Amino acid sequence: MPNKVRWGVLGVARIATRKVIPGMQQGELCEISAIASRDLQKAQAAASELGIPKAYGSYEELLLDPEIEAVYNPLPNQLHVPWTIKAAEAGKHVLCEKPLSLNADEAQTLLSVQERTGVKIGEAFMVRTHPQWLRTREIIESGRIGTLRSVMGFFSYFNRDKANIRNVLEWGGGGLMDIGCYPITTSRFIFREEPRRVMGLIERDPEMKIDRLTSAILDFPSGQSIFTCSTQLVPYQRMQFFGTQGRVDVEIPFNAPNDRPCRIFIDDGSDLFGGGIRTEELATCDQYAIQGDEFSREIRDGGDAPVSVEDAITNMSVIDAIFRSAESGKWEKP
Repeated sequence: MPNKVRWGVLGVARIATRKVIPGMQQGELCEISAIASRDLQKAQAAASELGIPKAYGSYEELLLDPEIEAVYNPLPNQLHVPWTIKAAEAGKHVLCEKPLSLNADEAQTLLSVQERTGVKIGEAFMVRTHPQWLRTREIIESGRIGTLRSVMGFFSYFNRDKANIRNVLEWGGGGLMDIGCYPITTSRFIFREEPRRVMGLIERDPEMKIDRLTSAILDFPSGQSIFTCSTQLVPYQRMQFFGTQGRVDVEIPFNAPNDRPCRIFIDDGSDLFGGGIRTEELATCDQYAIQGDEFSREIRDGGDAPVSVEDAITNMSVIDAIFRSAESGKWEKP
């Protein structure tokens, strides 16, 4: 039997109860041992529904539980860093939902916390351990599409609910923080480089003031990445990678399904009507199970978190620069 890591979950956020916890429960190395909410009844209801042995009526109580080795933090964005620090100081490893912080400076504070406490802190970018992304990078690096020069991404959904945390500016709401972070991290992952400068264009919701339509250009040493994200458009997502001799198209790049295979399309460019497209199917899997297992494996083996604090700081610095560029109207350096 594998030596499973005993996890506790802070809060009963939808992402946790609907996706991450059920995924982690399928993993080989994760045991969800406790869940906490500031409302004990909510914690008990979630624990009952998900078969979690312990429910706590406060986050502090969960952090005092000596059996919990690691914590998953899916709290609202403004609570990511404060509760990650509290969990680390309680001696728990932390997998924190993305974005790790509200800005790069705030993320930077976690480096000293990690060093001081000796725990692992990671950002929950589940895409970075998904087989379709590992395969996409492998195809591109094999030279099959020639030299990668251009990346194009789109990610959107429609949500105008004022009460939704994604629409509250002070809590780190808005499109760039919630979903724009994905085209940024995947572009950096595939290029294996950092952008030298960025340009951003933002339209804000007149009432809620969050960015509801954001486009950006990232200037990498090897090429360019452009993307648009929106919280008030038809739901859609796609990432495409253009090389000198071909193109890779990731069909559902971010909300990868757990009930059917994922597909990557590889186009040799020979036919604009699609005659040169070959489809690769990736076996059905749950990206949250993989993410939990990879992080747990590093806890057991002493390796680094799959998406480290350093990586999170770099991603946040790109986000910060896009916000600055939208204000200044100029290129900004991350």
